[in-house]
Amino acid sequence: MAVPKKKTSKSKRDKRKATWKRKADLQAQRALSLGKSILTGRAQGFVYPTNEEEEEE
Repeated sequence: MAVPKKKTSKSKRDKRKATWKRKADLQAQRALSLGKSILTGRAQGFVYPTNEEEEEE
């Protein structure tokens, strides 16, 4: 038999939303940092093709 679900409290809802936003903010910050390091040529753990390698092929 169907039973109505209990209502989620505002604090639980807000906590869940804040966690999601914090994760998204952290990922955006990491992506921006990686982009900046690639542009400056200081990227250590990211491999990407450069124009020099494309011209050789």
